[in-house]
Amino acid sequence: MFKRILVAVDGSPTSEAALREVVKLAATLGAQLRIVHVVDNVNINLGLEFPNPAEVWDAMTQAGQAILRKAATTAGAGGVTAETGLLEIDSLGQRIPETIAADADAWPADLIVIGTHGRRGLSHMLLGSIAEGVTRVATKPVLLIRGT
Repeated sequence: MFKRILVAVDGSPTSEAALREVVKLAATLGAQLRIVHVVDNVNINLGLEFPNPAEVWDAMTQAGQAILRKAATTAGAGGVTAETGLLEIDSLGQRIPETIAADADAWPADLIVIGTHGRRGLSHMLLGSIAEGVTRVATKPVLLIRGT
């Protein structure tokens, strides 16, 4: 079955719910777990001027590393040792869903797990869906965990 599971987290309650579920699944299956977080440096700069973009990038990277440390602690508390990866987008044309799917291929994962907010209508149109994007581009099975 699934021996290598990748889960993408962003620190939201929905991604934390997905992480809790995948930890239970990995423990049950005796699977390896990789937890990833994507930092998108390109899109934060579009149309905005920051006094020091390097400081913003450093802050985002540190926040991403904190999210990964917390997620690894959650996995450990569930009896699963997890490796973590901070994935960085630093050029135009890269998108978060493709970055997650590419990492799943490179690792290589048997399953991708990601939380979904289940937005519909205007909020879905305006905000989009990383989870939906991953399901469209991934070459691996994707398990969506719906948030509340």
